[in-house]
Amino acid sequence: MLSISPNSMARSSLEEMLDSLRQRDDNEKPKDMPPALPARPRSTSRARLPSTKRPLPTSSGIGEPDTAESSSNSNVDKEERKGLRRNSFGSKNVREMKPGESPYQMAASDEKGHDLKADEETKANLANSKSGLLQGFREPELDDNLGYFIKKKLRVWCRLHNVPWQSGQIQSTSGEKASVRLLDESVVTVPTQDLLPANPDILEGVDDLIQLSYLNEPSVLHNLQYRYSRDIVYSKAGPVLVAVNPFKDVQLYGNDFVTAYRQNLLDSPHVYALADTAYNEMMTDGINQSIIISGESGAGKTETAKIAMQYLAALGGGSGGIESEVLLTSCLLEAFGNAKTARNNNSSRFGKLIEIHFTAAGKICGAKIQTFLLEKSRVVQLAQGERSYHIFYQLCAGAPDGLRGRLRLKRASDYSYLNQSDCLTIHDVDDAQKFHMLMDAFNTTRICKDDQEHAFEMLAAVLWLGNISFLVIDNENHIEVVADEAVTNAAGLIGCGIQDLMLALSTHSIQAGKDKVAKNLTLQQAIDTRDSLAKFIYASLFDWLVEKINLSLAMGKQHTGRSISILDIYGFESFKKNSFEQFCINYANERLQQHFNRHLFKLEQEGYELDGIDWTKIDFEDNQDCLDLFEKRPLGLISLLDEESNFPKATNLTLTTKLKQHLKGNHRFKGERDGAFTVRHYAGEVLYDTGEFLEKNRDLLHSEIIQLLSSCTSQLSQLFASMLKQPQKPASSPIQVGMPACQKQSVATKFKDQLFKLMQQLESTTPHFIRCIKPNNKHIPGMFDKNLVLEQLRCCGVLEVVRIARSGYPTRMTHQEFTRRYGFLLPENHTCQDPLSTSVAILQQFDILPEMYQVGYTKLYFRTGQIGSLENVRKQVLQGTLEVQKCFRGHRARRYFHELKGGVVTLQSYVRGEIARKEYSILLSLKKQAACKKLDEQLMAVVQIQSVIRGWLVRRYFSSLQDSKESNVSKRRPGRRSSEIKDLPLEVLPSIVEELQKRILMTEAALGRKEKENAALREQVQQFESRWSEYETKMKSMEEMWQKQMASLQMSLAAAKKSLGTDNTTGQPEKHHGAQSPSFYDSEEMSFGPHTPSGSTPTRILNNGTNTNGGLNSISTLANEFEQSRRNFDHEAQAIVEVKSADTVNSVEDIRSLKYKFEAWKKDFKVRLREAKAKAHRLGYGDAEKYRRKWWGKRTKRF
Repeated sequence: MLSISPNSMARSSLEEMLDSLRQRDDNEKPKDMPPALPARPRSTSRARLPSTKRPLPTSSGIGEPDTAESSSNSNVDKEERKGLRRNSFGSKNVREMKPGESPYQMAASDEKGHDLKADEETKANLANSKSGLLQGFREPELDDNLGYFIKKKLRVWCRLHNVPWQSGQIQSTSGEKASVRLLDESVVTVPTQDLLPANPDILEGVDDLIQLSYLNEPSVLHNLQYRYSRDIVYSKAGPVLVAVNPFKDVQLYGNDFVTAYRQNLLDSPHVYALADTAYNEMMTDGINQSIIISGESGAGKTETAKIAMQYLAALGGGSGGIESEVLLTSCLLEAFGNAKTARNNNSSRFGKLIEIHFTAAGKICGAKIQTFLLEKSRVVQLAQGERSYHIFYQLCAGAPDGLRGRLRLKRASDYSYLNQSDCLTIHDVDDAQKFHMLMDAFNTTRICKDDQEHAFEMLAAVLWLGNISFLVIDNENHIEVVADEAVTNAAGLIGCGIQDLMLALSTHSIQAGKDKVAKNLTLQQAIDTRDSLAKFIYASLFDWLVEKINLSLAMGKQHTGRSISILDIYGFESFKKNSFEQFCINYANERLQQHFNRHLFKLEQEGYELDGIDWTKIDFEDNQDCLDLFEKRPLGLISLLDEESNFPKATNLTLTTKLKQHLKGNHRFKGERDGAFTVRHYAGEVLYDTGEFLEKNRDLLHSEIIQLLSSCTSQLSQLFASMLKQPQKPASSPIQVGMPACQKQSVATKFKDQLFKLMQQLESTTPHFIRCIKPNNKHIPGMFDKNLVLEQLRCCGVLEVVRIARSGYPTRMTHQEFTRRYGFLLPENHTCQDPLSTSVAILQQFDILPEMYQVGYTKLYFRTGQIGSLENVRKQVLQGTLEVQKCFRGHRARRYFHELKGGVVTLQSYVRGEIARKEYSILLSLKKQAACKKLDEQLMAVVQIQSVIRGWLVRRYFSSLQDSKESNVSKRRPGRRSSEIKDLPLEVLPSIVEELQKRILMTEAALGRKEKENAALREQVQQFESRWSEYETKMKSMEEMWQKQMASLQMSLAAAKKSLGTDNTTGQPEKHHGAQSPSFYDSEEMSFGPHTPSGSTPTRILNNGTNTNGGLNSISTLANEFEQSRRNFDHEAQAIVEVKSADTVNSVEDIRSLKYKFEAWKKDFKVRLREAKAKAHRLGYGDAEKYRRKWWGKRTKRF
């Protein structure tokens, strides 16, 4: 974080301001820093303002070269400078270092004579390296001055014969030789000029190559290899991202990494980070961006482009799912435009530019795809070990049975176009599965089923065309088409007649004046015609597919002009045999390298010079002369090729002769024997074979083929033919043999125009470069071929990019933009008005070190990281301002809220009071009504209870009177004393009255409780009613049981009487005639029975007279008592039933009490019955006694 120093007033004069800056730098310089070098003299060539920055040292301990040296070095041969640049990253002159002087230390002034000890210098170097701060941006031109390293015996890089750079430690020196101990403990002797300084171990594996203290080839190569061995495939080279193909899956992708880079949780080099930067710049600045991916074939350009698209789709995912369609376009284009080559299993045989459009909110709203130069010759001609386009093998392997039948498909090995290279499969690739993925991509991109069917028909037609064979019919090698299944199937799929197809492939019409003459074709001409038709159909199908995809990805009305373009174009190619396709591909790479150079070298350095910045120009490999070789008119390669293509009888030898004649003075061109020539590209020399240059550049179809396609019934065939219908050029002679009926622009010229348009489109965007590196040619994971990687780094200019980025000023802002963005950081009393003075005052205010910036005429230039420090200060000030504003706005809002709340509360209190009063009056009236109603209900309940109780008491009393009357009648029978009969009502009535009084008291107490608990009982009415229903059921069952038991007892008594009467009659017929004795038995089946406490046992009178029978009288008394008790229990149970609605709780208690009374009476009655039984036995007579014992024993045993 920057510290704010006391403000120094900026003067109005710019010269005084700059002088004050120099004076402040001298006064406030830290004590531990060496003094500055002498100031650079003012420039007299033009009136430019002096820079505010002290001159930086160009290297550690290296002085400025003198004039003579500079002039002599300017005349060095180009090849020598190229070799020096490859080793030392530039051609700047250096002075010799004094012995013991550290290259890590900043350059010090010779006037001070300040010489530090070597050990202290080494420690300071390691400390500075560890901190990661490139103070003063020391230049690394120390490759030819190794005195310090030789003296201290530090680690160096040594170059051996036919061996890559090796790391070792200097053991000893002898003149121009040095002994170096390598890592394998072997010692080698090498010249000192073959030694380069190595970086300290602490700098191994840095993310950005700029951080290396020594920028030389072996150090850069070692850093990339160190990271590659740890599966870190991405590194930065200044503004360029270097991606090394791992040839395996690495754990660097997925949703977690996307989220991490979106939230800035990771800052390591990655395709995600570069795509995120492009997206943010597009959204912030509103400028279109471009991501340019380059590299050799097999370096991973296609996969890198897909990774960038995946990240952009995650950032700009819209609601319509357009991002999924954009991603799946890669699947379609790879199937139709990629193939297996000798260097790559999935090589793009075309170039594409995917332009992804975004809305103002940053969401993807559409996309557009542009393609360049599809390699059509691969359809009909394959090299050994290569394959044609993936779609042919996927269709043959994965087509369903229905589609296979309609297309008459066979295996891939049955087609001549596919089996000629003896390579039908790719290791670890399932073509059938790829076909199913292709069908999903077709459906996702909304290409209808009919269009898919038509496309497959054209593909099958191309395969069947390759199987068409010819038969030579005469000595002139004329042919005719063999009528087999290939012709039949091809004609049916194209939509033409079989004879029409055979005629178009075997004859050619010649215009002779006004007449046309049909001429038979030779075997080679027929094969070329067949192959031309197949190539044309496939190329037209590819263009049609791209058009369909663009229609599916159309932007619509949401297009805002914001876009990010991803360019994935074929890499530089150099094979044993290089044809017209490699010629065009390498020309495109030359044009892209020029675009790369323009943005990273030319424009950078020209901008520094034009704005008056202290800058030492860095040489780089400029390929403009190679582009002139291709494009210059009228003596460029493309112009001469088009000129020769216009001659019908031109051959490859005539083409080569013309090229040698006109281009022999160009150092980039070299003529060869046997119709070949060599071009020195930026990436190396390539030998081209001109055998098929003219035919491929013309790329014309005969008029018969065009007419055939026009007459087809297939929609696609007619569409393809309509693309070729153009006005014919006038014939130069009456008869032109072999000239087609349709002329068009040559392939090379058309491709050059496409490249020009592409460059114009890229120039309007902010470019972001990705250089893909192929670590080995065998596609083996973990293998790192240093020579191959080093050659690629040299070709793509990564080393020069690192030097410029390290020495330059990557961040720049105009004075107006800088003042507008950071001007508010100055105090209010600042008097500067012009933007330049204000900008300098801001830098002065915040103690920006002069080494970290330069002031230009129109812009401010900053070293890496300085604008971030200013942004941190700006962010802190803005956050503080926002905090103050937040507090003030919060206070104002709270005060307004409290005022509003007070008024609302007051208003609510009045409204709520009025509402409460109204509700209270309503509740009061309702309460009165409810009280009156409740009182009425209670009175009705009391009256009802009273009526029930009174009725029950009356019925109870009436029953008692009736029972007493019956008892009196029974007691008046003969054989009973009158005193015993008179005493019975007197003993019964008092107990009944007493019991009734008790019940009256209990009832009155219950009434009192009922009046108090009336409200609670109402709530329990439903619960008690349900319980009462259960009790009522039980009572009914009890009544039924009582009745059964009573009937049983009555029957038992009657039987006992009858038995006793029979016995008495038998024993004493003369004394006891007509007397009956009740019989009874002890019944164990009774569960309970009633008991009357008021009942009394009659007095037993035993006389010896003839008219008295003691046993019979006692049994009769028990029978009467039993009958009386039964009636009493019946009356009590009936009374409980009648009063059940009045008092449920008391009714339950009465039932329980009645049950206990019945059990007690039952036990007592059993005892007295046994006594009567015993007495009857004792009074037995003779045989009657014996008979009775047998009968009672049987009965007792039975029961």
